Amino acid sequence: MTVTLVGAGPGDPALLTGAARDALARADVVVYDRPSLDEVVALAPAGAELHRVGLAPGQRALPQAEVNALLVELGRRHDAVVRLKSGDPFVASRGGEEASALREAGVAVRVVPGVSAALAAPASAGIPLMLRQLSVTLTVVDGNDDPEHGAPPDWQALARLGGTLVILTGRGRIRRIAAKLMDGGLAPDTPIAAISAASREAQQVLRGTLSALPGPLPPPVTFVIGAVAALDLTAPADRSADRSEPLGGATALAAGGVHAHP
Repeated sequence: MTVTLVGAGPGDPALLTGAARDALARADVVVYDRPSLDEVVALAPAGAELHRVGLAPGQRALPQAEVNALLVELGRRHDAVVRLKSGDPFVASRGGEEASALREAGVAVRVVPGVSAALAAPASAGIPLMLRQLSVTLTVVDGNDDPEHGAPPDWQALARLGGTLVILTGRGRIRRIAAKLMDGGLAPDTPIAAISAASREAQQVLRGTLSALPGPLPPPVTFVIGAVAALDLTAPADRSADRSEPLGGATALAAGGVHAHP
């Protein structure tokens, strides 16, 4: 009687961990959120019972309380239940709420970590989140305007913190977030990158600044804010050389990497 919370990573099945594949291969039941996970769900046995609980065409998303109750019911009836979560189960995915509900109901919980979009999206766009010459701090924020949040993010404090800021689930609020960060002291020309459908064939990356935001992209979108957001270290060398420019006291060079100014 165990429910395994499995991190599905950013979407590309090739980025699943071995433990995630093993859990899916043994699953009696798989509970997942959206059709975008269909390729991963397909790794479960053909006879596995499937429950899609997220928003989809022609289907409403189940309230979190109903998802919790479903997991408890399935956990009591089946030996191997997989709750598939995008990214990592405990990063901006409500996996912690589900694990708490299962424990309170006496159902054992196991967690298989996954590659969070907070890490995978920037890497897929060639953005190093931490680069000694530009940023040695990283802050990840759930940018969703959720009434159940214990407290909203203190954007002015985050602006003063500096370093690299990664915003998950903030697509609908990015203009307000950018305005609050500038109110908190971040320069209007601070770079920002928007990464949609990270690691998938449909991946798109747009770059801009806090005062000239990237255009809208289809969800899911991860935002990276800070000097490193202007970098693309996976771009062809000749293209990188054409775009070399000062970045917050450092210069991105195609051949030599990033060098601090003397």
